[in-house]
Amino acid sequence: MQLYNTLSAKERAALIKDAGQERLTISFYTYAHIGNVTIFRNHLFIRWNELDVLGRIYVAHEGINAQLSVPAENFEAFKAHLDSISFLENVRLNIAIEQDNLSFLKLKVKVRKKIVADGLNDTSFDVTNKGIHVGAEEFNELIEDPDTVLVDMRNHYESEIGHFKNAITPDVDTFRDSLDIIEKDLADHKEDKKLVMYCTGGIRCEKASAYYKHKGFKQVYQLEGGIIEYARQVENKQLDNKFLGKNFVFDHRRSERISEHVIANCHQCGKPCDTHENCANEACHLLFIQCEECAQKMDNCCSVECQEVHNLPYEEQKKLRRGKVVSNKIFKKGRSEVLKFKK
Repeated sequence: MQLYNTLSAKERAALIKDAGQERLTISFYTYAHIGNVTIFRNHLFIRWNELDVLGRIYVAHEGINAQLSVPAENFEAFKAHLDSISFLENVRLNIAIEQDNLSFLKLKVKVRKKIVADGLNDTSFDVTNKGIHVGAEEFNELIEDPDTVLVDMRNHYESEIGHFKNAITPDVDTFRDSLDIIEKDLADHKEDKKLVMYCTGGIRCEKASAYYKHKGFKQVYQLEGGIIEYARQVENKQLDNKFLGKNFVFDHRRSERISEHVIANCHQCGKPCDTHENCANEACHLLFIQCEECAQKMDNCCSVECQEVHNLPYEEQKKLRRGKVVSNKIFKKGRSEVLKFKK
């Protein structure tokens, strides 16, 4: 029984292009009590592989977190399968604003300790005791209230290219880092301020809202469906768009444009730019912001050193990496000292 991918990303991309079928990029999550996560994981892989679903899906005892793409013609069958699972029936699906048939090229369903890495060892709070969910219209009203504190629950490289007007954007590398920083900074306002949070699709706010309620915050709100759903409601209801710039997404697209504002800068030359790239050096892969001119000049690399390695014959590059632990600076997300204009 096949429970793994048999095609490379390159082979899959070629098949998708040859098929000429439109695909939908979708994300969803839910917190639930899952018993045997391995059996559940295998069940999902088998059924979704039949439907040509591709993506990155995490399952844990606490629930499921999924970012994926599915052929448009298989969407109804996919939705029917979700509805056949009790805790996924009528789950909210965040459908991408900008579609890309190549957003995902493999199906990866992985068992994890948690569906969002939060670093918390505190099991005394109920993750289902969440904050008040609000849609785009109510969210816009809340963030204009002087008694509201608006907090971006994402990491620095996400908020750097786009965030809501007047939001607090913690300079953090991980979700776990932001939890303590925000609690400390807002400790004097647990009683008198409305704590309003947002993230990409809602999953981080779901846990954060329960955590902050547990920590004594009395008025906790979260943007329903995150930035993805906000953008959809703004367009459908013709609401005032309070988001500036791009929404960072975790697939090959890397971002969706929500407004025409460009609030970031190229990390190499400093000119206005909000396009993330991964360093072309296979031993680096640093995620950073790079304009078209610098991309051409630097061969899509983050530094001269990486450019020199990247331009070597491939076999020589492999020799240089042989026996060494690849640093994979992708996790530093723009923190490298080689970037002159990093945030």
